[in-house]
Amino acid sequence: MSRIDWSVKPEGIIKRVKETYGVEVSGDQIAKALGYEYRISWKKAVEVARFIRGFTIKQAEDYLNKVIKGELPVPIRRFTKKQAHHTTPWEGWPVAKWPVKVAKAYLEVLKNLENNATYRGLNVDNVVIVHAAVHKGRKIRNYMPRAFGRSTPWFQDTVSIELVGVELPADNVPKHLKLKPKPY
Repeated sequence: MSRIDWSVKPEGIIKRVKETYGVEVSGDQIAKALGYEYRISWKKAVEVARFIRGFTIKQAEDYLNKVIKGELPVPIRRFTKKQAHHTTPWEGWPVAKWPVKVAKAYLEVLKNLENNATYRGLNVDNVVIVHAAVHKGRKIRNYMPRAFGRSTPWFQDTVSIELVGVELPADNVPKHLKLKPKPY
């Protein structure tokens, strides 16, 4: 099984938190979680990672549970070619999807992040996801037999998910989601 290395070091996380939130943190306030080789869409996983970055663990879990139930969509910002536009509860990004399988995979990794934060003695309500990355895993090779002795490749890609959370002071924890709701 191929394992990935961390794409970001603790020094980079500390620097990112200082630039984004203006708070000095130590290495003891960082919790990490990895999920290896999920059979999910890499593109949708990238969009979910971009979306949940900046959420607390509880906010991300609540939102992803609503995505699974079909109540709220995830905005698609990068991979938008030939995608349908939907009525969204926010302004500016009309392309949205409900990636249920990806949301379930992220919930597993979020649960792992929450358990790691608890083990390190962090207050889970103040842990904010400051780094979310998706890496392509190994390719599962398969072939579909065809007529006259031919075959067609039927490969499946896998995805590894990486999340890093930092415990912030209660004043700096985001209280609401970063979407700007539509005025009605």
